[in-house]
Amino acid sequence: MRKQTFWGGVHPAGRKELSSGAPLEPCPPPGEVAIPLLQHIGKPCTPLVKVGDHVDMGQKLGDGEGLCVPVHASVSGTVKAIEPWSHPGGRPCPAVIIENDFQNTYCSAVPPCEDTDALDADGLIQRIREAGLVGMGGATFPTDIKASIGKVETLIANACECEPYITADDALLCTDADRAIRGVRLLRQLLRPARTVIAIEDNKEKAVSILTDKLKNQSDVELVVLPTRYPQGAEKQLIQAITGHQVPSGGLPKDVGCAVFNIATCASVCRAVVDGEPILRRIVTVTGHGIQAPKNLIVPIGTSFAHAIQAAGGLTGEVWKLIAGGPMMGRTQADLTTPVTKGTNAIVALTAADNGEDPHPTCIRCGKCVAVCPMGLQPLYLYRFSRCQDREMLRHYSILDCIECGCCAYTCPGKLPIVAAIREGKPLVKEGKR
Repeated sequence: MRKQTFWGGVHPAGRKELSSGAPLEPCPPPGEVAIPLLQHIGKPCTPLVKVGDHVDMGQKLGDGEGLCVPVHASVSGTVKAIEPWSHPGGRPCPAVIIENDFQNTYCSAVPPCEDTDALDADGLIQRIREAGLVGMGGATFPTDIKASIGKVETLIANACECEPYITADDALLCTDADRAIRGVRLLRQLLRPARTVIAIEDNKEKAVSILTDKLKNQSDVELVVLPTRYPQGAEKQLIQAITGHQVPSGGLPKDVGCAVFNIATCASVCRAVVDGEPILRRIVTVTGHGIQAPKNLIVPIGTSFAHAIQAAGGLTGEVWKLIAGGPMMGRTQADLTTPVTKGTNAIVALTAADNGEDPHPTCIRCGKCVAVCPMGLQPLYLYRFSRCQDREMLRHYSILDCIECGCCAYTCPGKLPIVAAIREGKPLVKEGKR
């Protein structure tokens, strides 16, 4: 075990106690699911089914080429519609609407394989892709593409889960650490690293104890326990904490010999390769002071937020904001019919007591946002030039290097909506590049 750190960062109240003690339990199956055809970074899938078709659980509903992975039916039933549907990302997206017949007839295109040592790299990659694997920490980058970069020096399994409120990965490790570790070893088989690390923050005592016990006589996988600090789980900050290397501006982890995978993604790699199971469900933390009974639920993909919230006792109190993901990097939702996707690790309901916004935000030029930015940027200028749509100055101040972690907005005494402004400014620079 080793304790290092990275530049900047903050220490927000964790609020993980709301759900960390809750046992992992299945969400009651919904009567209908809406499976978005876009659950990854890239273009939406092309539908492979039509209205009126009967589909089995595990059947491929859509696929495509390039930066795309397939999506699968999380229940068996009849396709009611293929139409635009609300999406956690904020913009409507084509989705396959399935009426659940509750028969759970199963048919997976990915065969199980117990003798994984006999698989070559192409065989592993093909199984990962056909199972529709993406980064399940929220980034949703296709796992097969990331795992195809070749040999790396350091493979990092990210179990930090540094966002406040979220305990999905913690619950996974406390109940199914063996599967997660086996998934790490399958990725190790692909990437052939000199060093393999599972990184976790020290505020997850039970998970740390379980991992320590399971890895104590192992030499191929190393456990690194890091001090709790946000955004420890961000890819570039985690690489710096583990290896001491900094990913260059505009660069990727492979530029410093690293590959980082979320621990839930690792567990899904095991399910895909060993069990032949595509991503049909995921662990979602339904929590916040606006939730009656916060829980860690195993939720079928395509389940509406409303149904998942009801499985956690429903809403309570004066709910101010509902967020997909954590309060630092998540996105506010306005529609409870929005479905759970592969990248949805939490649904957080905040109450009026959590409202820290100001109707008249003002920059007092204190520089606190600069001091906490883990990327070494100057958020006050990014905010200013985004508001006036100055593309050249946004490029000059490296807006595309911003990871949207929210440290600047969290620490701002003037309550500026800095991250929202940066999200508006990024498309200006990207469009200019094109």
